[in-house]
Amino acid sequence: YLVDKGHTVFMISWKNPGPEEANLGLEEYLDLGVLKSLDAVSDLFPHKKINAAGYCLGGTLLSIAAAKLAREKDYRLNSVTLFAAQVDFEEAGELLFFIDEAQLTYLEDSMAQKGYLEAYRMAETFYMLRSYDMIWSKLVEEYYLGERSKMIDLMAWNADATRMPYKMHSQYLRSLFLNNDLSNGKFNISDEPIVLSDIKAPMFAVSTVKDHVSPWESVYKIHFFIDTDITYVLTTGGHNAGIVSEIGHPHRQFQMKLHKRNDIHLSPEEWQMQAKLYDGSWWPKWHDWLLRQSSGRIKAPGIGNTKKGFKPLRDAPGQYVLER
Repeated sequence: YLVDKGHTVFMISWKNPGPEEANLGLEEYLDLGVLKSLDAVSDLFPHKKINAAGYCLGGTLLSIAAAKLAREKDYRLNSVTLFAAQVDFEEAGELLFFIDEAQLTYLEDSMAQKGYLEAYRMAETFYMLRSYDMIWSKLVEEYYLGERSKMIDLMAWNADATRMPYKMHSQYLRSLFLNNDLSNGKFNISDEPIVLSDIKAPMFAVSTVKDHVSPWESVYKIHFFIDTDITYVLTTGGHNAGIVSEIGHPHRQFQMKLHKRNDIHLSPEEWQMQAKLYDGSWWPKWHDWLLRQSSGRIKAPGIGNTKKGFKPLRDAPGQYVLER
């Protein structure tokens, strides 16, 4: 959608880790993933700021990266967009039922043997969050009634589970979920605290009404930790379908409201009562917001024209998506 609108878009692919990546932690994902990618974009577009977006855990990582860059007075991020991403996990919804000390110890023992969390274990957890939709209704339709669901692109994407390296997943669940270190100011990178209020780039945050992974009231808490202008969206749909909410999709609605940095903070209930309701996809509103952050049209560079030698490795969609 953004490419069709004339934006130059870069995407980071999750790599499916194996035993050799067992000791990659959150800091490595930050340095080798987010920050190295920013370096590559900056090499192609020197002296241009970047509008960054992160989805779910990617959004949490982006928030950490934005706070780290702000602390270092690195102002390459022009804006930050978060899709169904949490920075406070105290009310992280039904997933908390699966995150306690005993469960984490069991998971860590399991991951230590292979070096990663197997994809099916993560998928099973998310299936249990929506057991009626993801398990029992399908059993009734497919096995009792013999009705096979037609595969669509969103279902195929949802079924394409990924693994997580041992160290990173343990840190994520223990430090962020169980201890809630990020919102409590106890999360460090390179022995330096990550303080979310250091972020000054304008923010666009999207949540979904039926999100069992990142409940919208939990996502909304970004207002209480970020000292900047926040345009907040609450859209119909769930963790996947609410974000992949293309134009023309029937029965879509969303609410949106701007919180300026000096405004009085609203509770989620107050926000929902005051936010304007719109019909259709929220994508055009996001595009309009991005245009207001952008500096205008420029000539797209050739991918091979880089000073640091960033060269194409292979044709799209790349190597990672083909790994098992």
